[in-house]
Amino acid sequence: MRDTLAAFVEELRAAGIPVSMVETLDAANALPHTDLSDRENLRATLGSTLVKQPRHYRAFDVAFDVFFGGRRPFAEAEPSPGGDQMGSGGGMNDEAFRDAVIEALLAGDRDALRQLVGNAVDRYAGMQPGRPVGGRYYTYRVMRRLDADDLIVRLLAALASTDTDSLIEDRIRREKAEAIVAQLRTDVDDEVTARLVDERGAEQVAQSRRIALLEDVDLMHATRVEIEEIERTVAPLARKLATRLSQRRRHGRDGRLDVRRTIRRSLGHGGVLLDPRFKPPRTSKPEIVVLCDVSGSMATFARFTLQLTYAISSELSKVRAFAFIDGLDEVTRFFGPRTDFADALIKMSSEASLVRRDGHSDYGRSFAEMAETYGDAVGPRTTLIITGDARNNYRPAGVNHLETVVRKARTTFWLNPEPRRFWDTGDSVMSSYAPLCDSVDQVRTLRQLEAFVEDAALSRSHSRQLIG
Repeated sequence: MRDTLAAFVEELRAAGIPVSMVETLDAANALPHTDLSDRENLRATLGSTLVKQPRHYRAFDVAFDVFFGGRRPFAEAEPSPGGDQMGSGGGMNDEAFRDAVIEALLAGDRDALRQLVGNAVDRYAGMQPGRPVGGRYYTYRVMRRLDADDLIVRLLAALASTDTDSLIEDRIRREKAEAIVAQLRTDVDDEVTARLVDERGAEQVAQSRRIALLEDVDLMHATRVEIEEIERTVAPLARKLATRLSQRRRHGRDGRLDVRRTIRRSLGHGGVLLDPRFKPPRTSKPEIVVLCDVSGSMATFARFTLQLTYAISSELSKVRAFAFIDGLDEVTRFFGPRTDFADALIKMSSEASLVRRDGHSDYGRSFAEMAETYGDAVGPRTTLIITGDARNNYRPAGVNHLETVVRKARTTFWLNPEPRRFWDTGDSVMSSYAPLCDSVDQVRTLRQLEAFVEDAALSRSHSRQLIG
């Protein structure tokens, strides 16, 4: 068991879940007090000792099902007393086999179902030793041949009590039928996984089934569901970023010396400065200006960036947002504190003036508009955050206009969602803009954004030296 636990922990780390040695020891110490024959009990024990973030449980469950799903749990079960019809299903045609599955599902006969699941994998999965195919494909083939939709329809008919069931009764009946078929799918997947583990080993199967953690999902290619999950994690990061960008003015532990009060106190000691007085430490409130490329190639990342801006605006009183394609417009008005973010995006797309010519990115023109029209938006307390891939469609880069803007700012960060190896390829002019910024970071995942937030205070402390 210790070897299996060690291999399991290595898989969690390979998937990106941070598991320390102390947590591994906690899991090992908890196992003697756990009913190892109860799979869900074991899952709860290992999950509570090894997983710290709720969003990591999906990847944890995938690895757990491989390492602790058992070995051929269904195929090796004892035959059911019901014989061949309710047992292995051997010799039946497909229709009779599905009838036997329906009968076992309705009866809740787990022994018969175990035999039928093993036989269904034999019949329909088409598993071949050494074939590099993931288990999900085999499960799909089995469920397609069993016809999951037809199983639900037949279960609904069998579960109906009368022809005049109420809407609530119909809903309850459908949910029960869908839950039964979902459990059947899980049983098939467990059987397929167990056979693959027997053939290839848990480590290889786990590697083939490994899924990306939410923080490692590519923001440029995230699904709608992943984007919604990512957006829910942005608010805490925005609060942390706001804190990082707020700089405490430290003049000693007690703040800056208050000369007037110190002299006044010294009069009681003959003018000797025995009791110095200090002003309370002050925290400067940062001003944040965001310049965001919202062109077609940047659409998904722009949504993420504007979500971050929207969240920051609820933490700080002075946040201004500017969006651009081949023209630039201030979009702060669309992302107020009590607005719906989705509605704000729709209004921005239809009402903001972002296209001047052909609707392709023009960084030079946009930076020129920023310098000439909105130059007063950036000042010595401003943190300027620019987001974009710096792909300028072979147009003038407008470096002088960007320099005009960043010279006024206290700190300038550039977040680029493209991999670094693609910078300065094709129409990318990233190297033209990079020297003007305090930091240029590749940010295409939540993990990289978290790293940027952690480094924001450090980057802010460095003074920028511009030449020219």
